[in-house]
Amino acid sequence: MRIRLFDSLARETRAFEPQEPGLVRMYACGPTVYGPSHVGNFRANVCWDVVRRVLVMAGFRVRKVMNITDVGHLTRDDTADGGEDKMEVTARREGVDPLAIAQRYIDRFHRDRVALRIRDAEAYPRATEHIPGMIALVERLIERGHAYAVNGSVYFEVSTFPAYGRLSGNSVEALVAGARVEPHPDKRHPADFALWKSDPKHLQQWDSPWGRGFPGWHLECSVMSASLLGVPTIDLHTGGEDHLFPHHECEIAQSEGATGLPLSRYWLHNRFMNVEGRKMSKSLGNFWTLDDLVERGHDPVAVRYLLLSTQYRQPMNFTEEGIHAAAKGVERIRACVRNLVEDRGAPPLAAEEGARLDGFAGAFRAALFDDFNASGALGQVFDAVRFVNSRPAWDAAGAARVRALFDGFDAVLDVLREGPGATAAGPTDAEIEAAIAARQAARARKDFAESDRIRKDLDARGVVLEDTPRGPRWTRRQA
Repeated sequence: MRIRLFDSLARETRAFEPQEPGLVRMYACGPTVYGPSHVGNFRANVCWDVVRRVLVMAGFRVRKVMNITDVGHLTRDDTADGGEDKMEVTARREGVDPLAIAQRYIDRFHRDRVALRIRDAEAYPRATEHIPGMIALVERLIERGHAYAVNGSVYFEVSTFPAYGRLSGNSVEALVAGARVEPHPDKRHPADFALWKSDPKHLQQWDSPWGRGFPGWHLECSVMSASLLGVPTIDLHTGGEDHLFPHHECEIAQSEGATGLPLSRYWLHNRFMNVEGRKMSKSLGNFWTLDDLVERGHDPVAVRYLLLSTQYRQPMNFTEEGIHAAAKGVERIRACVRNLVEDRGAPPLAAEEGARLDGFAGAFRAALFDDFNASGALGQVFDAVRFVNSRPAWDAAGAARVRALFDGFDAVLDVLREGPGATAAGPTDAEIEAAIAARQAARARKDFAESDRIRKDLDARGVVLEDTPRGPRWTRRQA
């Protein structure tokens, strides 16, 4: 079974095959840290977390890099050069150094990411840490005839790159006619975009061969992906549909203009998300951060579940009603495993029952391998829940098969662990089961002091143990 995905550049579904067998080099566009990330941002982050987990399920090693933009991202996202630097706007409004603003929101991003159980990338490079590499790339583009310097700024000349517009489906003529480019007296063509900008008033500036200035947003990702993933052509580049133009279009032009090689073998873009049926806006009162949702009483794990429940290429409507439904879905899955009755007197697992369990696992994988269809995969999870709950009790072998099945589901979903976020400091399920087995052995030999010690140790680590007529059951204490 091979992974198939919809490649935004090819505009078709393709079988996935990395350039180096067994290794996937993945780059995800990350936050611009001028303010807190909102649920729309985290929809993309959860989607790409699912993609990474599915690649691991398929047997690949994944090297994922997600950038942190702390300079250069302008306020007009629909044009290549429009508006002010977002970091500048916040820094001037608050009277704080831009790097202090950046660190504040980097810390918050990682806190929220952990609460949503998004696994660590191998690197989170900050744009301001890669200025020398950006200057070197600009010099290379000038040498190859793709860029020109004027009045301390440097612009990419789109006429030298005929493929410009291929990803987004735009033509240069359409961009000019639709006013999606910023005219400027220094530009040879209105569609040319800035690689390096001269602005004496800008709060963050660096020396360069063209004078003091700062990099363009698009330039940053070209440099960081090549530097940290170590190759000119990566395997997988992800982002939101708002990145198609201008960000990824310009990124392709820069990288491929410098190397003559494709920037990425595959491109994935998630669709937009509305909140309560409308575009997210502070004026509408539907601009939600994770803190906002927690203050309303929602568990971040339910938020994760809701964000992954819609396939990434489908538009999503995020609602409070949906979070409540997601919380119920999470609890159904947890309860199925938590309340699994194990009885030595139960009938052994029949061959057809084992086949059913294997079938759920196979269909779960098949859905995810088909363009990361998480909603289809969740359908298989709940079919498995109904099947498992239909049996009053399971023998030890059958119960072990069921737990293994749900562990496989949770390797991608990551919703079974109870508590409102990652519990990396707590014991794993396997460690808990081993401790319970040791406690049962201590009780059998009437070593009640050891039995009590194990119970107290589990309790201190957030595990509540209940002795029932059918044996011990455990849950993680809600934080």
